Amino acid sequence: MAKKRSQSVPRKPRTDAQRNRERILEVAKEAFTRFGADASLDDMARQAGVGAGTLYRHFPTRDTLIEAVYRGEVEKIAAAQRKFAATLPPVEALRAWMLLFVDHIAAKQIIAPALNSVVGGPSKLYEGSRVLIQGAIDALVKRAIKSGDIRKDLDPFDLLRALIGASYTASAPGWQQSARRLVDILITGSRPRK
Repeated sequence: MAKKRSQSVPRKPRTDAQRNRERILEVAKEAFTRFGADASLDDMARQAGVGAGTLYRHFPTRDTLIEAVYRGEVEKIAAAQRKFAATLPPVEALRAWMLLFVDHIAAKQIIAPALNSVVGGPSKLYEGSRVLIQGAIDALVKRAIKSGDIRKDLDPFDLLRALIGASYTASAPGWQQSARRLVDILITGSRPRK
């Protein structure tokens, strides 16, 4: 009598399948940035060096691809917090992450029309990303407070609010450079009072 599997463990994707998925996401991010939500999925598959069937196997709908691109960008920002914390002094790690966040805001502004095409709007995506972003900046600020580089009364969310506020001028020329300068102003203003 053959043994019955009680629960099947999900298989890890093959290396080539994972590589294809990552390449599709890279190409899709560029395409959505340049052409918006209506970018051709067939062109994306071609540019990624895969067939349309491979693209649709990984991302059955345009919305799932848009969601995956956005989610991937947020996950990279969250992962960057760990990398910066491991390699930089506390206040420099916070600064580096905030600069990366400014770049994320710029990318989000570019793919916002694509995000808005997702059924039900982007609010579900933003909710999940908020938790990752908030966790990243909380960890960096706590580390900088513990080292004495940042004031104890600093609320990490205040830093995010300031950077997100700067994004409301994203259509103005030079806003990204201004937002990057704002990072230095925020860091300076967050130093302990003497």
